[in-house]
Amino acid sequence: MAIKLFAYGTIRKSHAPSEIADAVRCLRLLGKGTVRGKLYDLGDYPAAIFEPQASTLIEGNVYEVPNVTLLNKLDAYEEFDPRNPADSLFIRKRRKVRLIKNGEETLCWVYEYNGPISRELETVA
Repeated sequence: MAIKLFAYGTIRKSHAPSEIADAVRCLRLLGKGTVRGKLYDLGDYPAAIFEPQASTLIEGNVYEVPNVTLLNKLDAYEEFDPRNPADSLFIRKRRKVRLIKNGEETLCWVYEYNGPISRELETVA
């Protein structure tokens, strides 16, 4: 089964910083998609909180990840430790993503922010 990833921030090919750019170049773009939730601007990077009942949509790219080794590199970049999710900056979860091109839903890994969100933070979407 293919590993699919929904990326809304710095993992997108057009936004990847140098420390993760080589890994991101290995991802295969499947199309654009949306997930219900809120996107926050934390300055250096965005942070998504996925909420199935949210009225706002987060737009991003759906990629195929070629192997688990690359997924593990992305986990390290996002500071996700599967052995200790509570202390991770982001948590990798599965969410349904609606593809923009045809409206179909597909199950993807997403990185959800695990830190505090205050009311003062600017909502991007």
